[in-house]
Amino acid sequence: MAEITGLTGLRPVGEMLSKITCPPYDVIKPASPLEKLLRKNKFSLYHLTLGKEPLAALQFLKEKGYLLVDQTPCFYVYEQVYNSQVRRGVLAAVAVEDYAGGQIIRHEKTFDDKVKGRLALRQKTGYTFEPVFLFTQADLRTVLDKIVSLYSPEAEFVSDFMGASELHGIKNRIFRVEEKSREGCLLKDVIASQALYIADGHHRYHASLLNQQTHCLAYLCAAADAPILAYNRVINGLVKFAEIKDKLPLQVVREFKTPPKHHFSLYTRGNAYLLPAQKVPEDVVGRLDCRILEKELYPHLGLTADLISDPAYFDYYAENELAEMKDCVDSGKYDLAVALAPVSITELIAVADAGIQDPQIVMPEKSTFFAPKILSGIFIYKHIRKIMGWNYVER
Repeated sequence: MAEITGLTGLRPVGEMLSKITCPPYDVIKPASPLEKLLRKNKFSLYHLTLGKEPLAALQFLKEKGYLLVDQTPCFYVYEQVYNSQVRRGVLAAVAVEDYAGGQIIRHEKTFDDKVKGRLALRQKTGYTFEPVFLFTQADLRTVLDKIVSLYSPEAEFVSDFMGASELHGIKNRIFRVEEKSREGCLLKDVIASQALYIADGHHRYHASLLNQQTHCLAYLCAAADAPILAYNRVINGLVKFAEIKDKLPLQVVREFKTPPKHHFSLYTRGNAYLLPAQKVPEDVVGRLDCRILEKELYPHLGLTADLISDPAYFDYYAENELAEMKDCVDSGKYDLAVALAPVSITELIAVADAGIQDPQIVMPEKSTFFAPKILSGIFIYKHIRKIMGWNYVER
């Protein structure tokens, strides 16, 4: 089944781990407090993933000795402690396979044009900076728990993003496990026993395919350790909500909050409503609330695919950002906020498995939000590319 190997490349040393690591590039919104904070930190990986001069930023960290060159293939068990919960996963190099092989299973469609920036960054630097988030139905948790009980942490630190990220205040511990060790072999065996599902980072994996890499940088955890939050919407339709609300079977409610399955929580300027789904199809994609929303609400608001891809008309917020969504509406930036129930891991697996036989079966974009996110920069992977049958390491 899936094959993993140890990582080689660069890793931050000592106290630099807390200064270099940052949230993934795709949750750093332009001009946000988080983006401003990271831009001011000259050590942050932000300057490599979103900065204008990534090569110069990488060279700066290397010349200052902040990044250690590590050529010993190792796995990195990564523990996050947050809200009295503990999640353990492992950073590794996962063999890149076409989706048709059924070893790496996706649930979202991917597009070449959406990975141009990520692909150019890899080809310019020769490194992969951020992992694909994968989960397995194998008993990975038992092996990780055993490693944590046997090993001393290579590093531990608390992420400090001044409250501007959901990763702020999370306690992180890193355990370095050599691939050839007994525990390294156990990790390889348990991962090989099941296929891997992409939780987050579909376009990062797609960039690995387009870059013809032998392996990609990945974070792997057990399915039970991959909690899914709802991915909510703020909307500026061509038709205002006030003009169409009388056409909808709305229930006035006291609070804008995450709704039950097959219902939608709506908020517009001080008023909250509950909108029940009118029809729930039987097929694995059609019954998803995000697809039902597309059919039952978007047409009333005059939303088209072009508008949905334009942040002036449409944007996404995680389930834990309901207050920010209300602020967007109250300020007049958006007309309507819509909260959904989260997709379950069972629903995700059902869609992903069906997609192996029919590649057209995928979830709509931004259907899931996995939290907490994985810090970028714990390890910077020196990937290898397949060039005319040869494995090629970029210098």
